[in-house]
Amino acid sequence: MHDRFPDFRLGKVLATSFTATLTERRGDPVERIPVPRRLVDWLAVSGLAVQSCTTAQLELARELRESIHAVLTATASQEDLPASAVQVINACSAQGRAAAILTPEGNRQWRLSSPSCVEDALGVIAADAISIVAGERDGKLALCASPTCRAAFFDTSQSRSRKWCEMNTCGNRQKKARFNANKRP
Repeated sequence: MHDRFPDFRLGKVLATSFTATLTERRGDPVERIPVPRRLVDWLAVSGLAVQSCTTAQLELARELRESIHAVLTATASQEDLPASAVQVINACSAQGRAAAILTPEGNRQWRLSSPSCVEDALGVIAADAISIVAGERDGKLALCASPTCRAAFFDTSQSRSRKWCEMNTCGNRQKKARFNANKRP
């Protein structure tokens, strides 16, 4: 029997998409990588394909995810970065040995040191988080306005005034709640 898992919430920014593998952090959390196979699936759709993942590698991935979320939240809130989270991100970045490869079409592709090296993929994600926090990208780091979500997202809109991590989920939910509240007598 095939288990049904929640769909991934993918965006254009690798590090923030990775933190979205746990959603509704302040409500009823939804874990989108509950088993090692789901991490393999997420890495594949994110351009970091690996053949397998151990339980220990999944735990490392979750530790990195939570560290990235903590650092992005602190950055968006203009607070000091949590030292332990910075250590995890730096360690994962240093451990990874992926190489950026230019394709004939002019795209970047990642080559991992081996097909089962989840640590290489995590190194790429950690490096992406570092580039965001260091201000090396055009855009603004923000937190979702949904009280149950509070996901970190990278706002590249022209006005840099986006409120929701995703309009199709959090934004619509909040608009619907506001509409229903205004209908009540």
